[in-house]
Amino acid sequence: MSTAIAILGGVGLFLLGMTVMTDGLKALAGSALRTALGAAAATPLSGAFWGAIVTLLVQSSSAVTMTTIGLVNAGLLTFPQGLGLVFGANVGTTGTAWLVALIGVRVSLSAYALPLIFVGALAKLLGGGRIAAAGGALAGFALVLYGLTTLQQGMGGLAESLHPSDLPAVLGAPGVGWSAGFVGLMTLIAIGLAMTAVMQSSTAAIAVTISAFFAGAVSLEQGMALIIGQNIGTATSSALAAIGASTTAKRLALAYVLFKLIAALIAIVAFPFTATLMQNFSASVDGMTLLAAYHTAYNVVGVAVLLPATQWFTRVVERLLPSRQTPLQRALDPSVLASPVIAVETVRRVLADVLATNAASVSAALSDSGGAAAARDTTEAVVALAEARDFLSELKEHPETEAERLRLTSILHALDHTSRLVDVLANGEFPQQTADAPLDRRTAELCGRAMRAVQAVGRSITTESALSAQAAPIGWSISPEIAAALADGEGAARELDDLQRNHRAATLASVASGQLAAADAFARIEAAGRLDRIAHHAWRSAAHLLGRGVQDTALAVTARVERVP
Repeated sequence: MSTAIAILGGVGLFLLGMTVMTDGLKALAGSALRTALGAAAATPLSGAFWGAIVTLLVQSSSAVTMTTIGLVNAGLLTFPQGLGLVFGANVGTTGTAWLVALIGVRVSLSAYALPLIFVGALAKLLGGGRIAAAGGALAGFALVLYGLTTLQQGMGGLAESLHPSDLPAVLGAPGVGWSAGFVGLMTLIAIGLAMTAVMQSSTAAIAVTISAFFAGAVSLEQGMALIIGQNIGTATSSALAAIGASTTAKRLALAYVLFKLIAALIAIVAFPFTATLMQNFSASVDGMTLLAAYHTAYNVVGVAVLLPATQWFTRVVERLLPSRQTPLQRALDPSVLASPVIAVETVRRVLADVLATNAASVSAALSDSGGAAAARDTTEAVVALAEARDFLSELKEHPETEAERLRLTSILHALDHTSRLVDVLANGEFPQQTADAPLDRRTAELCGRAMRAVQAVGRSITTESALSAQAAPIGWSISPEIAAALADGEGAARELDDLQRNHRAATLASVASGQLAAADAFARIEAAGRLDRIAHHAWRSAAHLLGRGVQDTALAVTARVERVP
């Protein structure tokens, strides 16, 4: 009874320590986690490498996977790039097994763990920000060590009543036939899978296996078979988490499951040869280190096999799970809300697309006197903007840094100006320009020029790389071409604003001279004012989307306040 209590308590302390340590490390990393993943996944290969490094640092493959889902939903990463990060996370999560093999089961660390728990808890309770996060990570790490010591004690008691001969023999063991060895292999794989499914942590299950080997309760071959099952078992939590999730989350979960199954199939086919190789190495390398190395090699081989076939693997997953969501629904996925950085960037790209589409429609309507396309795009824009407002209203966390808060403020300004632009477009039609109205033609030309510039800005945002979108602060550097386009749009809008005043006076004067009826004059004034408002809101929205508007707005507000007596 005491043995079972020690084992269960050790596993519980290990799981609790992993949770506390992971939360602390994620809080310590902050938005750097999103930035690092967005910048690292330029190709599936670099994504796999850095996905492994980041997972090793934050000790959470689920954190990397969920952040990857948000980046893919936001359009910052392609699905193949996201797969690279997920593949890498599988390798990075094997780092804890090395901690268990090299330190945890060899030395009783309880004497060191308890003071570390005290120091970490004190920092978490009394500190704030990164100090509290570091304290949580330290306390969690110490809990992991203490849990391993307790688990080691429990496994010592288990070894007195459990011997490797009590478990099924597997392929590669001396004197074991193929049929009996295969049945034993599959039995232990099933046991390993069940262990991970119950614990919901392959790391904890593998810690139990290494501790059991150290205590002499399982053999090297049996430990390898258990590790295969424990690796497959990690896919159960991903499959359960994908229920009711977005299509992107389901695709990544399916890719994760397929990856685990393919890697397990490779490991099963190669098991007789691998077991022999491990036995040969056991003469010079201890078994705990060999099991940790096998755990890592198992995942590395799976990544090495699938990574070159990422494009083919992507097509298979997309055919198995076709998307029924619109691009807008995919972008504004609720799972993105857990990360303010990704959520804000998602809305930024939605606004850029709405702005570019409506700018193109206005430009076309002004050039050919048509309004059907503009009316259709306006209707779609109303829906998109309403969903963007609701999406931002559901943000679960506030931005952590001043740069992130400025970025959110800038996007809110852009959302306001884009909404005002769409309101103007929805409340009127574009009048036909006549040859005897040069001022009317000039207002239309200036508005069209502003729209073409704004369209170029919007398209540049929707196609920019993940690196520039994630790493750039407010007021970030942009290409000379886009800077010139923004300046041209601003110049056209300001010239139109000045012209609109002269247009009003000249148009009203034409009534007195008999050139225009009063109703026609007021209609032309309203049309010119409408074009002025369209150009103004369009270029202001574009400026805010590029991070060039917050400072201007702050200066304008300050100037107005200083003028108040």
